[in-house]
Amino acid sequence: MPEKYTGPLERIDEARWRIPKSYKKGMRVDGMIFADDTLINSIKQDKSPEQVANVACLPGIVGASLAMPDIHWGYGFCIGGVAATDPAEGGVISPGGVGYDINCGVRLLSTNLTAEDAQPRMQKLIEQMFATVPCGVGRGRGVKFSKGEMQRLMREGSSFVVEKGYGWDSDVEMTEARGGLGTAEPEFVSPRALDRGSDQCGTLGSGNHFLEIQLVERVDDPQAAKAMGLVEGNISVMIHSGSRGLGYQVCEDAIKKLRDVPRKYGIELPDKQLVCAPVESKEGQHYFGAMQSAANYAWANRQIMTHLVRQVFAKVFDVPAERLGMSLIYDVAHNIAKMERHDVAGRKVELCVHRKGATRAFPPGHPELPQLYRAVGQPVLVPGDMGRTSYVLVGQQTAMEETFGSCCHGAGRLMSRSAAIRAARGRSIRREIEDRGIVVRARGRTSLEEEQPDAYKDVLQVVDSLHTAGIGKKVAKLCPLGVIKG
Repeated sequence: MPEKYTGPLERIDEARWRIPKSYKKGMRVDGMIFADDTLINSIKQDKSPEQVANVACLPGIVGASLAMPDIHWGYGFCIGGVAATDPAEGGVISPGGVGYDINCGVRLLSTNLTAEDAQPRMQKLIEQMFATVPCGVGRGRGVKFSKGEMQRLMREGSSFVVEKGYGWDSDVEMTEARGGLGTAEPEFVSPRALDRGSDQCGTLGSGNHFLEIQLVERVDDPQAAKAMGLVEGNISVMIHSGSRGLGYQVCEDAIKKLRDVPRKYGIELPDKQLVCAPVESKEGQHYFGAMQSAANYAWANRQIMTHLVRQVFAKVFDVPAERLGMSLIYDVAHNIAKMERHDVAGRKVELCVHRKGATRAFPPGHPELPQLYRAVGQPVLVPGDMGRTSYVLVGQQTAMEETFGSCCHGAGRLMSRSAAIRAARGRSIRREIEDRGIVVRARGRTSLEEEQPDAYKDVLQVVDSLHTAGIGKKVAKLCPLGVIKG
């Protein structure tokens, strides 16, 4: 475990803490962490705030180096980190600011089923989904595409697989960036990455990825909940997965290729894990094109799983998924870098926004939102842990002003996976979860131990910090009824 952070943290208000740019030589902007008193104490237990300060040294960074309340130690950037760079000012793109699981993200489906409808069939639903959606470490046997189809999939994203019959046309509209980044360059993806992803599209994976049937336990914002089709007492389905082995390999390839690039461009870095390239350089564009291809693969992956989940529900209830109201509420990316227009010192600027373990959170009225959400703001999906609650928020105008339209992505780890396994000795995590009335299935031998609720922060504290800060507004509380882990 990394040592504790001992640098400065200046309190601004009840939800904001500053790391002044005077703290470290090379910092171009301040660091800013969103957290309450309890969370900031846990955040200081590792050196993730030091990573916030390091990111503030990147060429072209604007605003501040940001961290959400679910911040914890990561590769280069902290997980929960947000940074925007200006390409016109030498701004860089960094694989460490996206992460290994490119476009790891979450989507949420509504249903018109009540808990009373679903509970008698919960065991069967979970068993059927566990049998239908491949999951586990390195596990493939998803949909196999030809080489030509893979090129289209990586270029077009979820719209390609919907065209192939894996979903509904409305799913594309309800996906961030319509499920595809338009300047992807599949030819920049290595043969090794293609091989790793060849049979993994439509698979869950392992680690913190999950498929969860949830109860809409409480609605906090009736207008936004109505727009999303979230009804108190009904069930929803959440899917959390990413770009699998393909995305991991794209990141690994990029880190190797960019190793000597900072020296070439005269860039000094406080941490070699922040390896980067100017956005507009040949090297930067190569990574950007490959990263976007992996992001599109991830959207297609979640789209195929959506199709499989609908098939399971239709089979178990003997009713078409359309009649079960299984619409996609939204899909958001957690690990991505995107070109977006934001206000900087009173002018609109095209920025490269890195979100690593952070979610886009655009406010009401933003032109990139589906018409359905223009009046309420973008849905922000915040999974908790498999034994406690998740939340739905909507983006607020303050997010555009302070975080480049970004919010938290989950509860955030408190323990490493090895520490969680040690903490589970002598306990049955499965029994503890089932004692809460939750049906659970896991593929991995230690999956439940690694992902036990105690390994995570309390997601309510995380959400409340951003609600208080005006970054995201609470819409609904979701409680797990059935969980599948890899």
